[in-house]
Amino acid sequence: MSYVLLMLASLAWSFVGVLVKTASTMVDSAVISFARFFFGVVCLVLYLYIRDGKVQIRLGMKWIWIGAAGKAINYIFENLALKIGYSYGNILVQPVQTVVLLLAAGWLFKERVSPRGWMAAALCVVGVLVVGWNGTPLDELAEGSGLTTLLFTLSGIGAAVHVLSQRMLLTTMDNGNMNLSIFLVSTILVSAPLPVYSQGFIGPVSVWAWGALILLGIITGLSFFWFAEAIKKVPFAIVAIVGNSMVFFAVLWAYLFFRDPITVYIIGGTLIFVAGFLLLNFPLRRRNAAVASPSRPSQ
Repeated sequence: MSYVLLMLASLAWSFVGVLVKTASTMVDSAVISFARFFFGVVCLVLYLYIRDGKVQIRLGMKWIWIGAAGKAINYIFENLALKIGYSYGNILVQPVQTVVLLLAAGWLFKERVSPRGWMAAALCVVGVLVVGWNGTPLDELAEGSGLTTLLFTLSGIGAAVHVLSQRMLLTTMDNGNMNLSIFLVSTILVSAPLPVYSQGFIGPVSVWAWGALILLGIITGLSFFWFAEAIKKVPFAIVAIVGNSMVFFAVLWAYLFFRDPITVYIIGGTLIFVAGFLLLNFPLRRRNAAVASPSRPSQ
C-alpha cells in the first residue's frame, strides 16, 4: 500500500500543469490560485474530521504566516507561468526549491552541506537554465521563455519557504493540522486581491475546467499525506526515484494532452536536474530529508 501511495502522490503532482492549463480556459490565474487553496482546505477539513473527529487551526504562530506567504507565492507565480507558458513548465519549480533549501541549510541553519550537495545544486541550476533557454535566441528569450523561467523561479523560492516553515512547525504540530492552518491563511492571502486584480471567468464554463479546479484542490490537500505515509515504509532510494519521476510524467502529459513541443533541450535539461536530485538523494539519510526534501515537490 505504501508504494501505491507514493505513486499516487507522484502522479498527482505530475498532473498539476495539465490541470492548471485546463482550468485557465475558464478562469484567470488568480482564481486558480484561490481554488487550489480553497478546495484543498475543504478536502483537508473533511479528511481530518473523518480521521480525528475534530480539526485544530492555529493562526497565532509566526511560521504559519511565513509558510502561508511562501505557499501563496508558489501558487501565484506557478499558475501565472503555466497560463502563459507550456503545461510542463512547472518541472522547474522543484530544482529551484532544492537549491534554495540547500542554501538555507548552509546559511540560515549553519548546517554543513557536502561537496556532493553543492554539485547536485549546480546540476539543478544548469538543468533549469537549459530548460529555460530551450535553444531560443537571446533576443527572443527575454520576451518569451525568459519571463516564464523567472516566474517559475519565484514560484520555487516560495515553495522552499513553505518547506522551511514545515521544518520549523513539525516539532509542535502534526502534519495535517499544520498544513490546514497554512493553507487556510494562504486562502485568505490570495483571495484578498481578487476583487481588484482578478478578471474572474474569462472563458466558457465547462465541466472539465471545474473538475480541474477541484482536482487541484484535492492534490493540494491530500498528496502530502500520501507521501508522508509512503516514506514511513518505502526505502528512501525508491522514494527519490519515484518522487522525481513526476517530471517525466509532467512532460509526457504535456505532450499527450496539449501537444506541447518537447525539444532536445527540454529532455536534456530535465535529465541534468534529475541527475542532480539523484546525486543528492541516493545515499540519502533521513536527517537530510528535513532540510533539502528534493524528492518532495511542494505542490
